[in-house]
Amino acid sequence: MLAAGDTACGFGNTAMVLAEKKYIPRVFAAVVRAVSAVRSLVAYECGAVGPGKDCGYENVYLKAITGFPMALEGKSAACAHLSPVGNIAAAVCDTWSNESVQNIKLLAAMAPTCYVEQLIYDCRLMNRASQDGRKGALQLRDWLVGSDAGLDPQAFILSPESAMEIARTIVAAPNHYQAGVAVARTAIGLLRNAHAQGRLALPAREVEWMDTMQRAVDAMPTTEDKFIEEMLGVVDTGKFVLSEYGL
Repeated sequence: MLAAGDTACGFGNTAMVLAEKKYIPRVFAAVVRAVSAVRSLVAYECGAVGPGKDCGYENVYLKAITGFPMALEGKSAACAHLSPVGNIAAAVCDTWSNESVQNIKLLAAMAPTCYVEQLIYDCRLMNRASQDGRKGALQLRDWLVGSDAGLDPQAFILSPESAMEIARTIVAAPNHYQAGVAVARTAIGLLRNAHAQGRLALPAREVEWMDTMQRAVDAMPTTEDKFIEEMLGVVDTGKFVLSEYGL
């Protein structure tokens, strides 16, 4: 049996939903998404071959690194959560999905039936574009990316441009911890540059958070051992068994 691949959606999607509710900055959620790729990549390092789980929007980075097929969800998963990445998520998917659909009655039919119809139409469009060869596929990809990328940092960080840079950062790092720190720094830089160039719209309050995140990343310990030592001083160690984590 071959594993498909798990995701760090518990981190990335939680941050996305909290940002949608205005509990945390959107730029912070975007950086969390990029860093989550380091954790999700572990499944493939352990032998997973894909497709990656559909709710892992960081699958765009994993596909760039591994070349494995990836499942994704976007606008047709609005039944499960709102997000600013409804179109861009479809730009690199190999299979298209939704998430949790409650079995409730809508005007047309039961909700799962309605969402299956939406998925069918999405897939018909994607398959039709692919029939026109590379040119058709790339045209649809560019439309999907262009419709979302400049409107929200969480979308921009999933663009092919961002994905390739983040993927390069991950594979160049010597270990998971340093990959996470480096990816956070790369993601902040990508968002900062895109905003400065007028390619990413950000409210002033979001721009200020990038400086805050940059200072936090720059203050990170140089090694994982030092980071763990710092964290053990602030977390409740009674909530988990240290020895189970080799600590």
